[in-house]
Amino acid sequence: MDSVIHLEQIVKSYFMGRQELQVLKGLSLDIFRNEYVALMGPSGSGKSTLMNIIGCLDTPGGGSYILNGHDVSKMEDNQLAEIRNKEIGFVFQQFNLLPRLTALENVALPLVYAGIGKRLRNEKALHVLEMVNLADRSHHKPNELSGGQCQRVAIARALVNDPSIILADEPTGNLDSKTSYEIMGIFDDIYNNGNTIVTVTHEEDIANHARRVIRLRDGVIESDKKNATRPALN
Repeated sequence: MDSVIHLEQIVKSYFMGRQELQVLKGLSLDIFRNEYVALMGPSGSGKSTLMNIIGCLDTPGGGSYILNGHDVSKMEDNQLAEIRNKEIGFVFQQFNLLPRLTALENVALPLVYAGIGKRLRNEKALHVLEMVNLADRSHHKPNELSGGQCQRVAIARALVNDPSIILADEPTGNLDSKTSYEIMGIFDDIYNNGNTIVTVTHEEDIANHARRVIRLRDGVIESDKKNATRPALN
């Protein structure tokens, strides 16, 4: 199997005054192409720090990180930004949509940074909006959409660059139960289309959609198991 994410002996510390707080303690992990993985753990377990490293939002203090063949653990900030835009599609709890842009313009934004022309940008953006059943709302701004619709726009934006991984941070944290279920159904569809998904969550029912659940505690992996309790797809 192809390893999309290869972490080897990752350490990360932060300093509070003179005191060193070790958050990740020699963590090693492989995530393979077309896996659906949930990262779980209590507050302070290191899961947010691990997510930031996987998402190239932060760099490890030691160890190596290979993302889809690129050694990102030693990259400068501008190189990391380029890799993030090309290799990772982000879905955040807060949606992070730009309020003055339409759904279509929000989805197309990563393609602007990639230097793709407007006509092709709009074609690709509309295509992924169709994938999340929101093409009919493409010219609406975020304040004209429901929370679930905003998250669908955010998912479409994450997909538009054909990234190596979709990285979702508490993707249903701001949604009601019914809308959460619909959003997780979209993630199931994305996975079934061959994408690699890593979701960070503290909710067991959200983690149950993943095929593999990794639990962190005190900066190390406590357990790493295939998910036997996954709900059946409709």
